[in-house]
Amino acid sequence: MANDHRKPFAASRRDFIRLSVASTAGLAMPAIWTSAKADTKRLVVRDSGGVYTDVYTKTLYKPFQAATGIEVVGVASGAEPTAQIRSIVDTGAKTWDMAELSFPAVYLLSRGQKVYLEPIKLEKDPAVAKIPAQFADPYAIGHNVYATVMVYHADVFKNGAAPSSWADFWNAKTFPGRRALRKFPFDTIEESLMAAGVAPGSMYPCNLDAAFKSLDAVKPHIDIWWTTGAQCEQILRSGEVALASSWIARVLPAIESGAPLAISWNGHIYGPQGFGILKGGDNVDACRRFIAFCADPKRQAQVASALAVGPTQPEAFQFIDPKRAKYLPTWPDNLRRGVRIDPAYWPAHQDAAIERFNEWVLS
Repeated sequence: MANDHRKPFAASRRDFIRLSVASTAGLAMPAIWTSAKADTKRLVVRDSGGVYTDVYTKTLYKPFQAATGIEVVGVASGAEPTAQIRSIVDTGAKTWDMAELSFPAVYLLSRGQKVYLEPIKLEKDPAVAKIPAQFADPYAIGHNVYATVMVYHADVFKNGAAPSSWADFWNAKTFPGRRALRKFPFDTIEESLMAAGVAPGSMYPCNLDAAFKSLDAVKPHIDIWWTTGAQCEQILRSGEVALASSWIARVLPAIESGAPLAISWNGHIYGPQGFGILKGGDNVDACRRFIAFCADPKRQAQVASALAVGPTQPEAFQFIDPKRAKYLPTWPDNLRRGVRIDPAYWPAHQDAAIERFNEWVLS
């Protein structure tokens, strides 16, 4: 599913410093693999490129090679390369062995008439078994979680008068200030429904009529419709807006560098990313070994300490600085207040929602 919401999260310079001092030596492999004979295979993994490739190389790819003898090479591509994966499988090109995907993309590639991913089959792996069900799929095991949150300037809203919900964001009279929302229906629809009183557990299927009615109410108060994470981060850092929806990947680096920003986790929208194994590849078993490797809590802690993502392995929080942990989507107090993206809803409704949203913005 090609959409900007699934793009990589940018890490700050502090993230790189933190990562460079963290131990990246090979951690203990899960017991199921410790006696495996060293292999000489080479896995090619589609990832999001940039900082993701850098972090994964240090925390996942090279340690896996050191532990197993299997080389892992990260190859960057555009967000949600479902069309590329279909082409690779249909033509038998075998250029990628695995791809990092959001769960809506996993759903698109595994629920149609033709299945383009291999089943994971790692239920008996001890680390994988501890990952909660909302982060697991028969065709992918989530290894990190992204999120969209409500952000506000703490120096604008003081003394307990800060907004704490999407209903507050919509309430420009009580919480005045310049506002920004994403110029795209994903997340924005869910936010509008929560602002109208829809409970997180009753979000899907989304009532688009109710969503656009809610959007009508806030439209006069939206000063900027942002289109990229970089733009959103910039307008928040500069103070051009006092409130915005934003990806946590853009907020956390700003906060850590001293920007006076605060987050409300009420009604944040989150989704897991996992590695899917392309159907019919030559290295399926090695791919499964790598996925089990990524489920290790200490390894997930290393990734979450370098990137603004939440670990899917609950035990990972034992190895993350508590000051950082409270800003991650899967921190228990944050997670309980969020809305998990329904992986089946948007693949089925995205085209109609995008067309309607684009027409609405211009009206």
